[in-house]
Amino acid sequence: MRPAPPAVRNYNMDTTKRGLRSVVCVKQVPDTKQVTGDAMRPDGTINRAALPAIFNPEDRNALEAALSVRDACGGTVAVVTMGLPAASAILREALACGADEVYLVTDRRAAASDTLATSYILSQAVAKLRPDLVFCGRQAIDGDTAQVGPQIAEKLGFALVAYASEVSIDEHGLAVARRDVGSGVETTRTRLPALLTVSSAAAPLRPRNAKLLMKYKNAEPTVWSLDDIGADLSRCGKAGSPTNVSRVQSVVLAGGDYRAFSADEEGAKALVAELVASHTLG
Repeated sequence: MRPAPPAVRNYNMDTTKRGLRSVVCVKQVPDTKQVTGDAMRPDGTINRAALPAIFNPEDRNALEAALSVRDACGGTVAVVTMGLPAASAILREALACGADEVYLVTDRRAAASDTLATSYILSQAVAKLRPDLVFCGRQAIDGDTAQVGPQIAEKLGFALVAYASEVSIDEHGLAVARRDVGSGVETTRTRLPALLTVSSAAAPLRPRNAKLLMKYKNAEPTVWSLDDIGADLSRCGKAGSPTNVSRVQSVVLAGGDYRAFSADEEGAKALVAELVASHTLG
């Protein structure tokens, strides 16, 4: 039986006066730009120890969107991540960029969580913070599923706006988002509470503030276990993850023969002629 959505505030008031409570879900991921021959284990799984860990890129955009809303409307920004204690590094970076609070959900019983279990655990943590707005990166570079944000929204009973590139709050307390819909761009207006997934087309995260960097260089987040967030253990970790991987295949891209064309009109004509001759065009 699906749990009831968490209690939310009364939005029949001027939200720009009282400020907004925003929560940003972030993830520490392996840097896929630093892939080497040691990045994959013989069984096809990622050897995370062989890759440096970074702040997931689109989660940085999501944090900037939340900070911008706070700057305009007042309120607070809390940042939540699920992972190993080492993930505290990205939470300290979030504090140095201006976040007000940081939380780490870490528990061995959460290991092997797929997107369904991960979104459930994060939704339990987010619900404890009673947000008006939740921000997530569109997707994480280590999975590229883009599933966790929408699944959190569904579990919380929040309105969902995906692929946002700009976010603001209007005079009526509605979340206004500009988003790419593939065939064009649209602007949506959504009642709160709402969850927005933010794409790389949004503003980049602001630089770390030197004073905040020094203040929080050794800061530790508030740490929650699965028990602390009231999670149902049957929905966490491997027990709550119905995903089964039938096969993992490592794809190696190999270079082949190529032909260079000069960057002028004659080169362009030669390129077109080559494409026609090879039946790539025409």
